[in-house]
Parts: sequence; structure tokens; C-alpha cells
Amino acid sequence: MIPICDTVRSRTFPLVNWLLIGANIFFFFVELSLGRQTERFIYFFGLVPARFFAESSLHEVLTLFSSMFLHGGWAHLFSNMLALYIFGDNVEDSMGHLGYLGFYLLCGLAAGATHLLFNPTSPLPSIGASGAISGVLGAYLVLFPFAEIITLIPIFFIPWFIQIPAIFYLGIWFLSQLFNGTLAIVSEVQALGGIAWWAHAGGFIAGIFLAPFYTRRRYRRRSYADEYWPW
Repeated sequence: MIPICDTVRSRTFPLVNWLLIGANIFFFFVELSLGRQTERFIYFFGLVPARFFAESSLHEVLTLFSSMFLHGGWAHLFSNMLALYIFGDNVEDSMGHLGYLGFYLLCGLAAGATHLLFNPTSPLPSIGASGAISGVLGAYLVLFPFAEIITLIPIFFIPWFIQIPAIFYLGIWFLSQLFNGTLAIVSEVQALGGIAWWAHAGGFIAGIFLAPFYTRRRYRRRSYADEYWPW
């Protein structure tokens, strides 16, 4: 399932969300410009669990932040930025600009900590905004559970567009992260397929629990089925 857009309009311009998207794209092009040095760059600024626990230096702590802005390819970048574009504006609208920035980074930290917990000996660098964005998805579930997500589902190579309530779309997404994370443990393959499933789950859960503390008072106890109700 590929999300295309949601049906809840943002009341304010999502400045921070666009800055985050811009920062991720900028650092991706920095990666591309490095050529053969890209692998070394990713290893240095990525979150490497084995190195994190072995060195315990300030640099390793900072990789919890720097790893959030690096990506492993065009598909990785596009899928993350699409999700941030669709869901981030409404969450920022509910939290305010600075609140949203703090929330986003804290969810990224929670996702990184979860990855460290489940993969303490992994020598592979973990990169991507997925963990922080998972926190945004968790907040969206809390704030807009009945919003409609217009979703592309290719069936027999034919594109089908359907509207799915956020509570079902995000619920299915979260269960898929748990399933794949469990499969990675059972199969004893760390970050199965190169994806940090447990980081996604950790960020999502953090987003659910943190959302009420960051949401501005006038947005609490308010939910929208779609952009037309109530308006």
C-alpha cells in the first residue's frame, strides 16, 4: 500500500516539516557528491550499535542525530519524504513549529535507542529518517484516527485507489513492522532486508505516548473524519 495523500488540511504552513524534508534531500545529495567516499561517510555518521557500545564517545551519541538525515538510495529517500509530506504537516499544525521539531527529534532518538536494544552487536550502520517519521505516524494515529488516507494498491499491475481510515492504515503498517521485526529475531538476521523494523516500532510507540504532551491545548480531544467534518 502506497499512501498518496490524506483528507485533513493543515491550518498553518508546515515550515518545520518542509525544512526537515529539505535537510534530508540536501544531505542525500551530499552523499551522492562524495563518490567512492560515500560508504566511509555513512559508516562515520551512521548509527553502528557495536561501535556505539564499544566506544561510548560523544561522537557515538551524535550519530543518533546524524543518522536521521542520511539515506541509502533514491527509493529509501522518496518513501520517507512522501510519508513525512503526507502526515507531518497535520502533526506540526497540532503541535506548533518548535514543539513539532522537538517531538520529531525525540522520536528519532527513541527509534535509535530501540535499534540499539535489539541489535547491540550489529556492525552495520543504521541510517534513515524512518524512525522519526514513524513517531509522526504514531502521533497522526492519536490526533487523526478517522482521517481518510488515499492509498494506491497495485492489483495485477493495475493501480487501484482507495480511501482507508488512518486507524486501519497505520494499524496495519505497525503490525507489519512487528511481524518483520519478530521474523528478523527468529531467523537471527539483524535488520532483515536492511530495514530496522524495531526502530520503526520504537519510534511509532514513542510518537503515540509523546503526542498528548506536545499537542497544543486547543487541539486536544479533537478529531476529524476528513477535511469536510467538522469545518
